[in-house]
Amino acid sequence: MIREVVITGMGALTPIGNNLNNFWEGLQTGKSGAGPITRFNAEKFKTRFACELKGFKAEDHFNRREQRTTDPYTQYALVAVDEAVNHAAIDFEALNRNRIGVIWGSGNGGIYTFQEQVTEFALGDGTPRYNPFLIPKMIVDIAAGIISIKYGLRGPNYATVSACATSSTAIIDAFNLIRWGKADVMITGGSEAPIVEASVGGFNASRALSTRNDTPHSASRPFDVDRDGFVMGEGAGALVLESKEHAEKRGANIIAKIVGTGMAADAYHLTGTHPEGEGALLGMQEALREAELAPSDLDYINLHATSTPVGDPSELKAVERLYNGKPAPRMSATKSMTGHLLGAAGAVEAIASTLAVQYGCIPPTINTRNLDPELPGDIDITMGTAVHAPVNYAMSNTFGFGGHIASLIVGKA
Repeated sequence: MIREVVITGMGALTPIGNNLNNFWEGLQTGKSGAGPITRFNAEKFKTRFACELKGFKAEDHFNRREQRTTDPYTQYALVAVDEAVNHAAIDFEALNRNRIGVIWGSGNGGIYTFQEQVTEFALGDGTPRYNPFLIPKMIVDIAAGIISIKYGLRGPNYATVSACATSSTAIIDAFNLIRWGKADVMITGGSEAPIVEASVGGFNASRALSTRNDTPHSASRPFDVDRDGFVMGEGAGALVLESKEHAEKRGANIIAKIVGTGMAADAYHLTGTHPEGEGALLGMQEALREAELAPSDLDYINLHATSTPVGDPSELKAVERLYNGKPAPRMSATKSMTGHLLGAAGAVEAIASTLAVQYGCIPPTINTRNLDPELPGDIDITMGTAVHAPVNYAMSNTFGFGGHIASLIVGKA
């Protein structure tokens, strides 16, 4: 028996808002989360800015021991999940926690902890004095484990890693476990804390980051003729998924439903997307097939759109092929505001798509002034300001290094 899957709670910790309401306000008003890097001295780096969290202090959420034993990426996860659980009004004591699981994703995991410990060793006398919590702070699956421990959840529990598609694949896996009857409730999403020297320097070396150091607030400019790379972001997005039957039985407020998902691969290049959008097209087609929808049923597409010279046109080429000469829906690139949260991007953008459905409002693409004349097709990208319009179905796309493709469709409850 295939069960319907609904969304009953969400939590967001982002560069444009440290909770769900502030995140949604930032999206509607076209707020930029970019600014100079404060996490470390970036003076000698090619890129000296990023989309950092604003006003977030670990001590406001965790005691000293919790701060010492968790990496920032896990701390971000716990904050977002706490909001999502409260938003869903879940009383775990009243539920069967053997049927509640966690799938949580991160592309880099505890890269802050890894860099810190390796640097201390390299600068020392060669004597290994590693922190006993190095491994549990660093590994990518630990956030999922800690979430389950905090709430006593004994259902399916693991992490996904598919680069920048990571948290979308986490959501898709959680969705499928509920559909197949393996769980009644799943907490899912992703978090990333990548603004450290190794990550910024590494992406600089691969020429993926924007270097507009003089104008960081407008550096993320998807589809603009002058785009020059993505802006790194940090944070987390969390969703509570339930079977519709379970949600109704406990009297939950159903926000929206997930109706279709698709995963594929470009099978083309280590870091670049297929120029014809081959994998992206397959992912979108599979999501529509599973949802039993036609492309014309979509009212909004939240594009992956990282503001890179190669990636942006390939995604629009895939959309053009999907619609095959017929009008495409409104589209926008919320990374123009949040920056690229890497492994957390899919969850944050799934939340943005859900909010678009819930409130009938399409977030804008900011900073794009001159559309690249080489972009394919007749496109309808929402620019500058949000558009209020009914959104019955919204699709969210995320793609990752290695050719990973994930698309999911959210519909009205």
